[in-house]
Amino acid sequence: MTGVLRTLRDNSRRSALMRGWKLRAGSCILAAMAIAPWVGAAVPPEVYGRLPALEDVALSPDGSRIAFVSTAVDTRLVAAMALAGRKALGGFRIGEEKLRWLAWADSNHLLFETSTTVAPWGYVGQERDWHLLHVYDVGQHRLTTLPDPNRLNESIPIMIAVSAHPMVRHIDGHTVLFVPSFYAQRALLRALIRVDLTTWQERVVLLGSAATQEWMVDAAGEVVAEQDYDEERQQWTLKIRRDGRLQPALSGEAAIDTPHMLGFGPNADTLLMQTLEDEQPVWRLVSLRDGTVSAPMAERKELDFPIEDHRTYRMIGGVRGGDDARFVFFDPTLQQRWDSVIGAFVGDRLRLVSWSDDFSKLVILVDGPQHGYVYELVDLDTHTATPVGDVYAGGAPSLEVRRITYAAADGLQIPAYLTLPAGRAEKKLPLIVLPHGGPAAHDVARFDWWAQALANQGYAVLQPNFRGSDLTRSFLAAGFGQWGRKMQTDLSDGVRYLASLGVIDPGRVCIVGASYGGYAALAGVTLDPGVYRCAVSVAGISDLKRMLEWVNDKHYNRSNYEQRYWDRFMGARGPNDPTLAEISPIKHVVAANVPVLLIHGRDDTVVPYEQSSVMADALRHAGKDVQLVTLQHEDHWLSRSETRLRMLQESVAFLRAHNPPD
Repeated sequence: MTGVLRTLRDNSRRSALMRGWKLRAGSCILAAMAIAPWVGAAVPPEVYGRLPALEDVALSPDGSRIAFVSTAVDTRLVAAMALAGRKALGGFRIGEEKLRWLAWADSNHLLFETSTTVAPWGYVGQERDWHLLHVYDVGQHRLTTLPDPNRLNESIPIMIAVSAHPMVRHIDGHTVLFVPSFYAQRALLRALIRVDLTTWQERVVLLGSAATQEWMVDAAGEVVAEQDYDEERQQWTLKIRRDGRLQPALSGEAAIDTPHMLGFGPNADTLLMQTLEDEQPVWRLVSLRDGTVSAPMAERKELDFPIEDHRTYRMIGGVRGGDDARFVFFDPTLQQRWDSVIGAFVGDRLRLVSWSDDFSKLVILVDGPQHGYVYELVDLDTHTATPVGDVYAGGAPSLEVRRITYAAADGLQIPAYLTLPAGRAEKKLPLIVLPHGGPAAHDVARFDWWAQALANQGYAVLQPNFRGSDLTRSFLAAGFGQWGRKMQTDLSDGVRYLASLGVIDPGRVCIVGASYGGYAALAGVTLDPGVYRCAVSVAGISDLKRMLEWVNDKHYNRSNYEQRYWDRFMGARGPNDPTLAEISPIKHVVAANVPVLLIHGRDDTVVPYEQSSVMADALRHAGKDVQLVTLQHEDHWLSRSETRLRMLQESVAFLRAHNPPD
């Protein structure tokens, strides 16, 4: 295995013995070229700017093999190895496509998805992010892309792109994939393709209608449920298989927040559905026999996502998000085993990443001051934990992330995170405000490469969960209609709070963000001037009217979910609403009296590149200090190592020039 990861941890950091656990030193599974750790020194931007050295670590179902993605400079590799003897089994390089997902179908077939903005052959339409599914046969060293229209031999044009992750089922000793894909018939509609990985036979199972959203396939390979949504009527329908065909069982109306299937329930012949009731998310079980619906599951009050058993495909527990993700298992034995892992890593944040079917081996992601930011392989039978590798080459230290809460101007309590630079007194620090994207998303205390990189430059970094963040349904709803209004002042209220404590210098504050965060950066220096001395907007929205027109063009000016989503936050009624001018930074460039850096990927299919180019033109025309950096071949998510690094380098250079940390 070519070396991109250093040998991990000295003996002094691996001496803990807790509850019979041994955390082994000096035996990194992917040990290779030694790279000196960053002890007592600032970590250069290159460490965080490039894609992680190690990602997507996955255990095979039988626990005998491990797969992972490694990146050295701009070369990305998918590799598989046997844990016994740590023998390399094979792998391949990833080209210009972006890797999105990696998992085992069985212990010999590795699944992964890539994406590209290059449209599949024969498709004409607006650019979008197309996902492609690939299977790597570890034994045969063969790479195959699915579905294959040539093997399907259908008169209806089936596309090679996929619309969702495949469902893996094991039927009569065969591993079978049910692949949600597309077919073309005046519009792109969904199709379900069955692929047998033993015989490599492919066939179309179902062709969906314009309303079809997704299907569920049971352990026997039977399509037992379908969810539809009619955009024009804004009506959803759940169908279940009865009398040999899919028939409507439940239906209702929803403009945005439709119910959706989360998987199979913990009981036989049940679906787990999430609905929104009285503005709160609720889990209910739907009987696949007669369509009856259970009372709300009490577990939803404690859990955010279900955990599925790889063998039965049923729900066996769930995950509670937040700073310290909590994994709950309904089986007391599984819960006890997981709790023993937590006990072996006191003081660290753990995330369960992958596990063998029998739950004897686990891969966890550890984040904390004791062990750093590292993947660990846990063997529950031998009570040992062995480092797999550092997420970032060189084992860059994880700086302290402190949870704080402050009051907005109207009294709403705003939870936030403050990352502090090492070795500096908490007094009069320069500050970077780093709002998240979404806006229906949220930050947690988990390792954040962007915040860590900026803090390592000597800045305090504030990540506010402003109203409209999806912490709870009520907190999310508090942001409806507040785009560019209270959602924006929630950020500057955080600056004033830290200044009142003396932690930061209010005269040395800049704002940096991507996507919605990029909008917030532009709004910070146009709609809320006087707070920030510079702004960096990455893929940010500047002209809301133009943005909503682009959204409507994508949907051929038909009623669409995306338009309704933006309208809800912006407090608008489509692109012609005059109130959009009040909250569009491009309409207020005269107020931007500080330097602005715009960075945008040319291949962005979420916020078009035009949003930054027109803002740059408007600022220049107004005589303002502005720079525009174009990232060629980059998407909305900074998926390429080279361009992600350039974004960080350009940002750091800009910030150091206009808000020196020293």
